[in-house]
Amino acid sequence: VQLQASGGGLVQAGDSLRLSCAASGRTISNRAMGWFRQAPGKEREFVAAKNWGGGIIYYADSVKGRFTFSRDDAKNTVYLQMNSLKPEDTALYYCVAARGRVIVGSIRNRSMYDYWGQGTQVTVSS
Repeated sequence: VQLQASGGGLVQAGDSLRLSCAASGRTISNRAMGWFRQAPGKEREFVAAKNWGGGIIYYADSVKGRFTFSRDDAKNTVYLQMNSLKPEDTALYYCVAARGRVIVGSIRNRSMYDYWGQGTQVTVSS
């Protein structure tokens, strides 16, 4: 699976951005999909993810209520709507895909995801 993320940019605090991630090569319809991010000097961290089919969407506490993950399996694309952005949201955002379903207890674990996009930069100024 090849993942191409887009939609990043430079915005001010309080603004919104929508990231997109187009997958190619294989379908995402039977995979867990998600987003991670990495700020300069920090470890890569979980942002949001969802298994295929029904079920809940998982979010990092730091983005809950501000970010919305969605997936359109028919378009082989996932999205991350980011509202009320804060300077601490500044990071390189990675789209990720697993080989299949990920157990709930591990869905925030980056080692569960075998496919990573190239990242799209989000910079939020204060």
